[in-house]
Amino acid sequence: MKRILDAHGLFVFLEKEPGFKKIQSFFVSAVEKNDYLLMTTVNFGEVYYIVLRECGEAKAHEVEKIIRTLPIDLIDVDLQLAREAARFKAARKISYADCFAAALTKAYKGELLTGDKEFKSVEKDIKVSWI
Repeated sequence: MKRILDAHGLFVFLEKEPGFKKIQSFFVSAVEKNDYLLMTTVNFGEVYYIVLRECGEAKAHEVEKIIRTLPIDLIDVDLQLAREAARFKAARKISYADCFAAALTKAYKGELLTGDKEFKSVEKDIKVSWI
């Protein structure tokens, strides 16, 4: 089963917040099995803009370099994924960026790794693994 990472899950790892060890174990497993986690470019952009806003451009570039070393495949958003994200947004109370993580999880019949409580509203639609 494909594992999908949202911005919250990535921040847990980057900032060594509670749940860090769980995300780290998913990364180790991804490398061992050559089965990388997935993340949309929209969710990557969410991480990037938050770091840029809070810490500046140099730190945002540094974080991007770190992300590129992790076993994460960034998935570009196409029309089909955008349409599915829009369906989530129209039907649920969830941020637009989070809708892309949910849409990617649904498209891959995967498992979303997150601690973001917004995803409680889509638990009937996708598998969520809480960190």
